[in-house]
Amino acid sequence: MENKKPLILISNDDGYQAKGIRCLIEMVRPMADIIVCAPDGARSGMACAFSAMKPLTLVKRSEESEKDGVAGGRVEVWSCNGTPVDCVKMALNELCPRKPDLVLGGINHGDNASVNTHYSGTMGVVMEGCMKYIPSIAYSLCDHREDADFSPLALYVKNITEHVLREGLPKGVCLNVNFPVLGEEGCAMTDYAGVRICRMAFGTWGNEVTKCHHPRGYDYWWMVGSYTNDEPASEDTDNWALRHGYVAITPTRMDVTAYEAMEQLQDLTALSYVP
Repeated sequence: MENKKPLILISNDDGYQAKGIRCLIEMVRPMADIIVCAPDGARSGMACAFSAMKPLTLVKRSEESEKDGVAGGRVEVWSCNGTPVDCVKMALNELCPRKPDLVLGGINHGDNASVNTHYSGTMGVVMEGCMKYIPSIAYSLCDHREDADFSPLALYVKNITEHVLREGLPKGVCLNVNFPVLGEEGCAMTDYAGVRICRMAFGTWGNEVTKCHHPRGYDYWWMVGSYTNDEPASEDTDNWALRHGYVAITPTRMDVTAYEAMEQLQDLTALSYVP
């Protein structure tokens, strides 16, 4: 790729053929050249996992540029048989001609707010970018359907992406951006109420395992569950923002140190550890 436009690396956890990533490509294509390296199938729940016990492969799926009659930057699409983090590592080492100006994850089919952040392969993409000191943004729509409507997100994705391309992000910080579903319960409107900068809500998953019995005589289990917002009245959280029709932007740190607990734990340094 010619070194003229910004370079954006895109991945996801729904697979390179998912509607969400295809829509994201079209939304940001006018502003950059794009390299896509995404899993060859669904990899939801992979978080920051990477493949240490199996070889990885890359397959080039397509390549387009303005000379092909398509407006916008050049786009290369690759698939990888690994995790979302594998895809980012492979792209940075094997595909990108230079360090990308931006890493984007998504657009995810489903909610990545609150504690879902810790499980999300979409967030794994941007955490990996963040660990490489590349400004990184995760986009998610709270709609798991394969044919989800991503069109209301377009202007927001464009503006947020352009802002981060222009202004950057603090070292060690990435953005987790979640969009509610318009016109459904909890967001019965035809446009978003606005954008809110939020903290991650405290929440818990319960009833996470469903036991089933196979006709051949053995038991098996599905990981399912139901989510509970443990602080529904707190108006500064991502869950509150989504429930009230706002686009929720949560700045997320790579450094997970609990600084507020360090002083409290100082007594541990004075204990005797001599047997």
